Amino acid sequence: MKTWLSRFGLVVALLCIGAALSIVKPVFLTFPNLLNVVRQISINGILAVGVTYVLLTGGVDLSLGSVVALSGVVAAIFAHPGDWPVIVPVAAGVLVGAACGGINGLVVTKGRVAPFIVTLGMMTAARGVALVVSGGKPVSNLGESFRWIGSGGVPVIVFLAVSCVSWVLLSNLRLGRHLYAVGGNENAARASGINVEGVKLFAYTICGALAGLGGVVLAARITTGQPNAGVGYELDAIAAVVIGGTSLSGGVGGVGGTILGALLMGVINNGLDLLNVSSYYQAIVKGIIIVGAVWLDQRKEKS
Repeated sequence: MKTWLSRFGLVVALLCIGAALSIVKPVFLTFPNLLNVVRQISINGILAVGVTYVLLTGGVDLSLGSVVALSGVVAAIFAHPGDWPVIVPVAAGVLVGAACGGINGLVVTKGRVAPFIVTLGMMTAARGVALVVSGGKPVSNLGESFRWIGSGGVPVIVFLAVSCVSWVLLSNLRLGRHLYAVGGNENAARASGINVEGVKLFAYTICGALAGLGGVVLAARITTGQPNAGVGYELDAIAAVVIGGTSLSGGVGGVGGTILGALLMGVINNGLDLLNVSSYYQAIVKGIIIVGAVWLDQRKEKS
């Protein structure tokens, strides 16, 4: 029973919460609302998939929200109608995110600084750069082709594509096995010939790149590059990953659980909205969920 619950408990919880909401609020099960749930979690899902790589190595990234803001601002600067093809702002946003992640990875691996401190510093610095680049004001007047990226079901498609590619990488490629090995036992991984520093650098870089992609999608969705966007996004992403079964100590977890964790948080948020629960109380519920997920993770490790 314990093994069964560890594998399918999240699915059961998701189904039970969905069933309860459908009884209390029948509108929950309507197609437009379910599509809205998936659309709402798409950006958080992209960030969650990215931070899964980092958590699997035993690290953490607290700079996601600020990188989202900076990438969105940079993408918006290149997205004015008639200036550049749409691929340019998209690539610019992703590359800025990858650069931030790469810097995090280099300082963690070469500078031997704790990931918590490094990414906390990047969280402050990236937000500052976003404010400097934008002049502290939203960057607007975005081209129609760029705004299309955030419209309709496009963010959902991007999220699904990112999830599929990451699942293949982590499940079937050697690099994925190296990520698990580094998180499971770094010394043993190094003794077996794995380039531990290179694996960690890849994890932080891909995490930053996906945060950049999330910033591009967000800027396209809200039709502006907001230097103050993404506040608290890192907590939502990490919570989704931990709820999905990825251990904060590394070496355990995967993209499948991350998707379920993001869905569960999205369903809870949507349910609270349907029940007209104040946003203040929603923040309290979210905090309890994060603490509960970490507590369960620690109990799982001790057992």
